[in-house]
Amino acid sequence: MITLYHHPLCAHSRFVRLLLGEYGIEPQLIEENVHERRRDFLILDPAGQTPVLVEHPSTVVPGPSTIAEYFDETRGLALGKHRLLPEDPLSRIEVRRLMDWFGQKFFREVTDWLVTEKVYKRFMPRERGGGAPDMELVRAARSNIRTHMRYVSYLAGSRKWLAGDRLSYADLAAAAQLSCVDFLGDVPWEEYETAKLWYSRVKSRPAFRSLLADRLPGLSPAPVYADLDF
Repeated sequence: MITLYHHPLCAHSRFVRLLLGEYGIEPQLIEENVHERRRDFLILDPAGQTPVLVEHPSTVVPGPSTIAEYFDETRGLALGKHRLLPEDPLSRIEVRRLMDWFGQKFFREVTDWLVTEKVYKRFMPRERGGGAPDMELVRAARSNIRTHMRYVSYLAGSRKWLAGDRLSYADLAAAAQLSCVDFLGDVPWEEYETAKLWYSRVKSRPAFRSLLADRLPGLSPAPVYADLDF
């Protein structure tokens, strides 16, 4: 049994849930609120950040990129032509570049601000940073996302998938970030039809179903969040 320590609106955790779905693996999900600094979780990973994957007691794999590489190394060949990290070095570079773009740049400039201000701070005690959202940061994220949406539109309009001719970790990394923003209703889909069509293809995959079922106490997703025909 594979166990994944995650948070429902942690974009990095969502990336891992998507890749596990593509590998046909249904993990045991344990929700972790990292601001609690829970001792048993810190023993697993002293960095104290989600996601952390445990395959058996001696195999603890922290962080989205490390988990992705681990699954490619241990199970990638079995996927054949559906492998999520391509075989040739140049294609692997492009997938890793885009994973880094969405997992770091998009996250820093958009997802982190929106999720922290609109979600995490609602559930955090004031002494740990909780409280009312900083609307300046929310507005900055809403502005920044347009740059990223233009880039997604460019990639999706010039390739079959974001990194090339087949679905890869790059698509899952981008979709994971966008899914969090989409949950909050902050993706201007009406302005970016090409990006929307790409996202609808990823969103329709079986691996996405568990993400679309995510709910948080006192917080409802945007109306189009679970709509495959949005």
